[in-house]
Amino acid sequence: MIVEMMNFLVLMVCVLVGVAFVTLLERKI
Repeated sequence: MIVEMMNFLVLMVCVLVGVAFVTLLERKI
């Protein structure tokens, strides 16, 4: 159960970082 929660948190962080990275790239261009 704890492992699943950790995996979910890691997935959410990766998604947020990806969205932020794409947003920065779009603003740069």
